[in-house]
Parts: sequence; C-alpha cells; structure tokens
Amino acid sequence: MTTKPTPAAADTLRPTGGALPTSSNYRWIIVGLLFFATTINYLDRQVMSLLKPVLEKEFNWSETDYGDLVTIFTFFYGASTLLAGYIIDRVGTKLGYIGAIVVWSLAAMGHALAGGTAGFMVARALLGIGEAGNFPASIKTVAEWFPQKERALAVGIFNSGANIGAVVAPAVVPPLALMLGWQMTFIITGALGFLWIVAWWFYYEVPARHKRVSAAELAHITSDPVEPSVAGDAAATDLLADKTETSYPIFANKAIWGFMSGKLLTDPIWWFFLFWLPSYLSNIYHLDLKKLGAPLIVIYLAATIGSVGGGWLSSMLIAKGWHPTRARQWAMALFAICITPVMAISQMNSMWPVIGILSLAVAAHQAWSANIFTVAADQFPRRVLSRVVGLGTMAGTMGGAVFPLLVGRILDHYKALGSLSEGYYIIFYIAGFAYLVAWTMLYIFVFSRVKSR
Repeated sequence: MTTKPTPAAADTLRPTGGALPTSSNYRWIIVGLLFFATTINYLDRQVMSLLKPVLEKEFNWSETDYGDLVTIFTFFYGASTLLAGYIIDRVGTKLGYIGAIVVWSLAAMGHALAGGTAGFMVARALLGIGEAGNFPASIKTVAEWFPQKERALAVGIFNSGANIGAVVAPAVVPPLALMLGWQMTFIITGALGFLWIVAWWFYYEVPARHKRVSAAELAHITSDPVEPSVAGDAAATDLLADKTETSYPIFANKAIWGFMSGKLLTDPIWWFFLFWLPSYLSNIYHLDLKKLGAPLIVIYLAATIGSVGGGWLSSMLIAKGWHPTRARQWAMALFAICITPVMAISQMNSMWPVIGILSLAVAAHQAWSANIFTVAADQFPRRVLSRVVGLGTMAGTMGGAVFPLLVGRILDHYKALGSLSEGYYIIFYIAGFAYLVAWTMLYIFVFSRVKSR
C-alpha cells in the first residue's frame, strides 16, 4: 500500500532557512486562491450571456444560433478536460493551472476581435479549452492540501467562486458595456486572469515543500491513514495496490460510472441556469440590460450560500461520526429534492416568487456540485484524481453540449408559436427530474457499495 510521509520526513523535503511556526492554517489561503481563480473562470464564461440582448441584435442571432454557441463552448470544454487532467497530473498543479489560465484569459479577450458568429465560435472554443483545466487542477489541489474530513468544505468554498463570478458578472458587465462597449468589456474581464497568475506563482507550492506550512499542519494534511477506497469492492481494494500512475485501471472502479453519470445528468442544467437565465428574465419579464442585475445577483448569491452550505453539511455529518460516503449520500438526496420546485414555475404569475424558486434551485445545484466532486476525491487515490475529475467533467460537458441544442430548438419552436414561456417551462420540468435520476445512478454505483461504519 502507498505510505505517506511522517511530518518529520516531509519536513526534510522543504527548503531550509528560518524557523517554522508551531502551527499554521496555510491550506485555507490556498483555497482562497482556488476561489478567486474559479470566480474569474465563471466571470469570463458569463460575459456573453449577459451581453446576449446586445449581441443578438448586432449579429441577428436566433435562439438556435445562441444555443450553437453555447454548445461550441461546452463541447470543447468537455473534450479538453481529460487531456487537461492528464497534463496537470504530469506537470503538477502549479504549472498546469498557470497554463490553463493563460489560454482562457487570452481567449476571453479574443471575443473582442470577433466580427461575426464564426469569430465568436472560435473564441468560445478556445475559452472552453482553457477553462477545462480549472476543476481538475482545483480538485487535485484540495486532495493535496486537505484531509478527507475537510475536503467537502474546501471544495464548497472554492466552488462558491463559480457563483461569485456569476454575481459579479451582472454587477459589472452591463455598466462596462454601457460605458465602454461590448468589445472592451471582454478585454477588461479577460485580463483579470493574468493578475491571478502572479499571486499563484508566488504563494503556491505543494505542502511538503512549502516554507509557510508548519509540521503540525503538515501532519494534519497527511492524517488520512490510507488512500480512499470503496469498502466491500474487491476490485477497488486491488486498485489501491502500489501501482504506477500509468497502470492504474480507473474504469475498474465502479465509482467512476456513478461520478460520470451524476455529472452527465446535472451539469447541463447548471449550464442552462448560467447561460439562459438572463435571457429568460429578459424575454418573460421584459428586463433590459439596466434591470437584469438585481434579480441575477439574488439568484447567484443564493448559489454561493448553497456551495459553502453543501460542503459544510456533509463535513458536519462526518464530524458527528457518519461514514463519509453515507454523509454525501443523504446530503445529496436533500439537494436533489430541493431542485424539484422548479417544475412549479409555470404556476407562478409574478417574477419574485420565480426568483425565489430559482435561487433555491441554483443553491441546491452548487451544494450538489461540492459533494459530487468530493465523492470522486473520496473514492480515488490522489495520483489519478485530476484524470478522474477530467472524466467526470468531460461527461458533464458532453451533456452540456447536447442540451443547448435542444434548448435552442425548443425555444425557437415555441417562439414561432407565440408562446415562448411554454418552451421555458418544458425545460424547467426536465431540470426538476434530472437530479433525482442522477442521485439514483450514484446510489447504484457508489453509495450502495459502501458499508457504513
């Protein structure tokens, strides 16, 4: 079995010079860096959806055209995640993360050069390729820096950056567009990634070599006795034998199918919430660029609370003695149920009750997301985790690449019939069921195979 270094042995790997503090909490600074990277990630991908009312008039886009643009981004994002995970496993999180942000920041700025739909497709494809590295790098970093009992909270904290990015976007993008035009909006928001790279370069290193990590904190980080396993699964137990990175049979561990199924079914719903809610509010409640900010900020602030709260809930259950996988199981069941009220949106006659339901749904999704990533971290050894996350993210974005094609065509069909709201309601019904099906798949492939302690 893989052995982990004792604190004393690990300390010898660090650069010498200067006394170390007796205790530290540097791992939370690392989570802060992951949080800001994820914030920038979602800000950059959200800009186009907020500018959609302007861009669809300038370039004469239909809902199908816009759906095709969303599909281009999600296809290249999903197709690149496995490669991104492999590269990050090989070169490490420090250099791997930097490379990803360089690509996506240049691509985000490149939207300003687009002279038509084809130019936007190229920019969205490159943005997807670069942004594919964010979650594999972040999840691997959490696995390197946190023991199992803290991982869901750490993932919840950095994952909340997705929602903060979505909150910041409606607060800053419309004013920038009104003052400076849509081209400068893409350039300014895209340039933020380069500021983050400077902080990452100076503050990040693996725990065993980091001068600001005390022996006590390193002992805490390495306190898990063995690599995560799937109890009662002989194949999974064999997976934990001392194998090389290249020989690890990821697909022999049945947990990969649950993880990929869960992402395949639920990520497309989040893409819909992210890319179509501004358009939904504009079309159904006639909100212009100046009025979109307030309801979107409320929705995505709720998502932030859900992300942190979801990680906190399962971590709290583990602290009370629950088996980690059982804690994820029941927490995720609750989150799946909390999304089902979106099916009642068709019965609402005013905007703010709808905003309340959507706020609950996006909060529950982000709570779900924090835990499904941690399920992967629980079930697989750290040395292959970026690839596992890449596989799950690839599955989710493949679903996310197909779903916008369906959404665009449904909305154009009902728009032609003069009943666009009916098209949105059909999509909300799909969203309400998706998480229940996803939880069932996780139960079959993960939860039911783990014996509670």
